[in-house]
Amino acid sequence: MSLRPFRDIKRKKTKVISVGKVKIGGYFPIAVQSMTNTLTTDVKATINQINELHDAGADFVRVSCPDKESSLSLKEIIKNVKVPIVADVHFHYKRAIEAAESGAHCLRINPGNIGSKERVYEILKSAKDNNCSVRIGVNAGSLEKTILEKYKEPCPEAMVESALEKIKIFEDKNFFNFKISVKSSDVFLSVKAYRSLSEQCDYPLHLGITEAGSLIPGSVKSSIGLGKLLMEGIGDTIRVSLSANPVEEIKVGFEILKSLNLRHRGVNIISCPSCARQAFPVIETVKNLEKKLEHIKTPMTLSIIGCVVNGPGEAAQTQIGLTGGGKGNNMVYISGVPHHKVASKNIISHIVKLAEEKSIELKRK
Repeated sequence: MSLRPFRDIKRKKTKVISVGKVKIGGYFPIAVQSMTNTLTTDVKATINQINELHDAGADFVRVSCPDKESSLSLKEIIKNVKVPIVADVHFHYKRAIEAAESGAHCLRINPGNIGSKERVYEILKSAKDNNCSVRIGVNAGSLEKTILEKYKEPCPEAMVESALEKIKIFEDKNFFNFKISVKSSDVFLSVKAYRSLSEQCDYPLHLGITEAGSLIPGSVKSSIGLGKLLMEGIGDTIRVSLSANPVEEIKVGFEILKSLNLRHRGVNIISCPSCARQAFPVIETVKNLEKKLEHIKTPMTLSIIGCVVNGPGEAAQTQIGLTGGGKGNNMVYISGVPHHKVASKNIISHIVKLAEEKSIELKRK
């Protein structure tokens, strides 16, 4: 546990569904996910990327199935990964059926582009027969023609109406093992749509700001949109959609959850921006520590502050703290208490050693 004080967020309790071994909804941990960008038919490359995402903390991973060869490739892929797989299907209902039969743990479909209700019913039958959950994916960029004709443009009301129509299709077939998303690249539109949908149903919600952009702009947009909803207790699983390495999506997702005290994984580093008072190169130190501490999965807090202005106060609230001192002698704090000094040249190796020891200690508790 962090020594840092926090406020609890009261989450809305939703229905609970399963994506393989992962429970979504209720008060289960908010799941973090990403999507592969390899060709699914390149089985080896896809397996390698899924395993990288799993190592980074992904609770499940989405894989695109645009053709029969891709959906059938899931059989071999699923045998060689440890994380549940979500099959992403558009337009072709048979791909969804093939994916379910190939062992997919969840199907991501937009019933609006699948075709007739009968085709959706066939997907639901296959999903039920294969113990496979479904995500209803409503996207502002692909609303059905009748909805757009009614509202003239994508808006929160249009997205929610589309979602509620799809929910009724599922409920009419007594299929309740599903979650829903109403995503847009517009932060305000997304927030309003999710908020409205949350008021009108209690199915688990998958949050995302779709097509958010590259690493920095996309992370900012996602943090604002997802952060706002999560602070209101809305959301059961998230994806940060970035034009970047998918592993970055997982990292940013966990940082969002960490900042709201909703979920903790690995070392949470509190660091200053550095200034002329710094007693050691803060920016380079933090950059190196982030890389060298990636292997630690145990939640813990670490403060790296370059001088004594805020250093002691921050260190008092973290499990391991470092405050810059004069003549290259920097104070190390353990559990908020001054403990010993370390020379600037030894900071990286020393802090890594302390973090590894702390990780072992915390695992024993």
